[in-house]
Amino acid sequence: MRRARPGAPPRGTGTRALTSVGAGTGFDRSPPADRTSDRAEDRTTGHDPVAAKGEATQSRLWHITLCVAGAETPLGEIRRGLEQLAHDHPFLLTSRYANDHAEVRYWEEARDLHDAAAVALRLWGEHRSTAQLPPWEIVGLEVIDRETYHQRVAEGYGPPPAAPVGVHPY
Repeated sequence: MRRARPGAPPRGTGTRALTSVGAGTGFDRSPPADRTSDRAEDRTTGHDPVAAKGEATQSRLWHITLCVAGAETPLGEIRRGLEQLAHDHPFLLTSRYANDHAEVRYWEEARDLHDAAAVALRLWGEHRSTAQLPPWEIVGLEVIDRETYHQRVAEGYGPPPAAPVGVHPY
């Protein structure tokens, strides 16, 4: 049986930072004290764990396109629900709808893409009862940063220029 070093915590109770295995060289074999920073962003998600614990970070604008679909619903009910959603959610840009699907576009302010996507995924469900929206499911979600949105518009790939702000049928 192995004995612990004098002064060492009992086996299994120590803490150590989790690290990602980088592509190429394999495991980082340096001792924990030699690692450059425990604040480094997670290389797979871009998430900064220290910022998540309360450090102030600057939020950004994200363009959201949320697509929902489900059973056929009278167009008047869908329009009324989307108009109420636009009233409840003031940053709503435009909504397009048919009797079995709809698309909602708006700007969301969030710290990162993960936060913007989480808010967007809750939008339909949280407003379903208050705006009397159909019980449709989310079938698509696009979250892009402001720069990408403007680049797409400049290249002619943005939202159709003929779609004014508001609620419109397809």
